[in-house]
Amino acid sequence: MNKLNYSEVSQFMFLGLSTYRPVQHFLLAFSTVFYVTIVLGNLLVVLTVTLDPHLHSPMYFLLANLSFIDLCLSTLAVPKMISDLYSGCKTISFQGCVIQMFILHILGGSEMVLFIVMALDRYVAICKPLHYLTVMSPKMCVLLLLGAWVIGLIHSAVQLAFVVHLPFCGPNEIDSFYCDLPWFIKLACTDTYRVEFMVTANSGFISTAVFLLLIVSYIFLLVTVWKHSSGGLSKALSTLSAHITVVVLYFGPCIFIYMWPFPTVPVDKFLAVLDFMITPILNPVIYTLRNKDMKMAMRKLSSQLLSWRNVS
Repeated sequence: MNKLNYSEVSQFMFLGLSTYRPVQHFLLAFSTVFYVTIVLGNLLVVLTVTLDPHLHSPMYFLLANLSFIDLCLSTLAVPKMISDLYSGCKTISFQGCVIQMFILHILGGSEMVLFIVMALDRYVAICKPLHYLTVMSPKMCVLLLLGAWVIGLIHSAVQLAFVVHLPFCGPNEIDSFYCDLPWFIKLACTDTYRVEFMVTANSGFISTAVFLLLIVSYIFLLVTVWKHSSGGLSKALSTLSAHITVVVLYFGPCIFIYMWPFPTVPVDKFLAVLDFMITPILNPVIYTLRNKDMKMAMRKLSSQLLSWRNVS
């Protein structure tokens, strides 16, 4: 019976952010401009860190990987939304929906772990500066990054294992612009209370725990600097405020969506815009405009590109 029901739904239909056509035209222009900015901004960060030898340090290595994940997250959903707004055909196949959720949770889980690694990097840099290059060696950075991707893969596989075999026998409208577990589960033709609890426990509680851990760790770093050197507090605050801002912007929508995954008011899909379009733009801006080394490296890269263009 389950196999029959499972095969009856071959595609899902997105309701999107709005059904009002003038609003859709605005969203098309808005999302197109923002996505182009996301691609250019994050690619610029990745290329700058990769090509400039002065930025081959643990902090910039982690920032480049954060930009890469943000670019992938945005690319996972925004181009599809732009295409749907332009064509008016807002459908996705069952397999496509499952693949989108799988990749989404790999990237999301990896980014959460990457934030923890970035907090560890700042702890060692501020509290153990003499041991910084020993502890955060290139090999350790690569191992930590691989660990982040492995944990993201495990997290995603566990999430999908609970829902991929649910029976679907009729309703196929997803009240959003992309596929995610809360809306996917809501369409199943069976009692989904246990599955909903597992999603809340796996994604919601983990997001909240990681967020609180990061905030506590940053407060601990600030208190440590304040106790040892009042002069260094302003510098540490400047460094950590960028991290705290990005962490709040990323985890705020995640906690809301997964801790309250089945709300009666569709606020969650608008909060998802933060994760897919706003945060991926703000990350390069926050980390680069506040960093002299990055700004100098970007100017150097821009001048090199212009000189190559003039020569060609």
